[in-house]
Amino acid sequence: MEGDHGARGGADDQIMQVSQGPMGLQDRLDSSSHTPSTIIESLPKSVKRRVNTLKQLQVKCAHIEAKFYEEVHDLERKYAALYQPLFDKPTDEECEWDSDREDEEELAEELKKKATVEEGKEEAGTEEDPKGIPEFWLTIFRSVDMLSDMLQEHDEPILKHLQDIKVKFSEPGEPMSFTLEFHFEPNSYFNNTVLTKVYKMKSEPDPADPFSFEGPEIVDCEGCDIDWNKGKDVTVKTIKKKQKHKGRGTVRTITKQVPNDSFFNFFNPIRVSSDGEMDEDSEFTLATDFEIGHFFRERIVPRAVLYFTGEALEDDESFEEEELEEGEEEDHEDDGDEDEEDFEPKKEEPQPAECKQQ
Repeated sequence: MEGDHGARGGADDQIMQVSQGPMGLQDRLDSSSHTPSTIIESLPKSVKRRVNTLKQLQVKCAHIEAKFYEEVHDLERKYAALYQPLFDKPTDEECEWDSDREDEEELAEELKKKATVEEGKEEAGTEEDPKGIPEFWLTIFRSVDMLSDMLQEHDEPILKHLQDIKVKFSEPGEPMSFTLEFHFEPNSYFNNTVLTKVYKMKSEPDPADPFSFEGPEIVDCEGCDIDWNKGKDVTVKTIKKKQKHKGRGTVRTITKQVPNDSFFNFFNPIRVSSDGEMDEDSEFTLATDFEIGHFFRERIVPRAVLYFTGEALEDDESFEEEELEEGEEEDHEDDGDEDEEDFEPKKEEPQPAECKQQ
């Protein structure tokens, strides 16, 4: 015990020596302005070296964290294969769902409708049973703000033919990425059955700024060529333009194709330049594209039916409202602080001894 006490005493002495150096480290910190750069500059060399050691350890932590996210990507790939059979073809048993909203009145109404249908079957004939859920994905596109902003009126007839959206992860040993696959039934607009968008990712700290690492990030994306049928390409529009000959003064009309707003521009993204230099508008467009790709992967595809029914939208709205309420509370607290400066509390009346004891 004495040896332990002596060891601790020696450590305490060293700490006291550092804190009460030539000027006293604590005095230096107190006398300097409290910005990180000025505080670091005011430290003794020995302490600066310790800070640099901690920064080196932080870089090593970032590299270990990058490996962690690579293994998470492998787990995503593994479980995506387990999820897929559930999405391929549901069984008749899985089509049953007990709704909490059904009550006796609704059941009675349902029986009345069924009786009416039975009576009119001979006259009206059998009703055709549509395949799948009509306009399933188009309904989702219309409902979700991030997707409806991309949607144009001329896109809607095409998206009625969209049958499924799938997420495919890169294979083991390949660079980290994921692919969005848009599966279409045969249609009169293009010949592709699948349109793809590949998002390339990296999970490694930036050598120039390793401390900014926060996990995998999308670094580039690549679309696909759409084999449009003649006159069906909604990503371009034809305009007529008059040209006047300078010498003869004659006027001619020419037709010209110009880009057109469309969701299907999603498959022709801006590419990251080799030198990494892009103008501000291009950077913003690319960042928005990355956000949409991540949103498809993380939210839309895994919870598609809940976005179709609107339940996922209600969850998203509730989350936003909660954030807003927290912000409002902070504002009220700030207002309260300002009011308290001018507020003079009344002197409390003396309480009976019993109250004080309680």
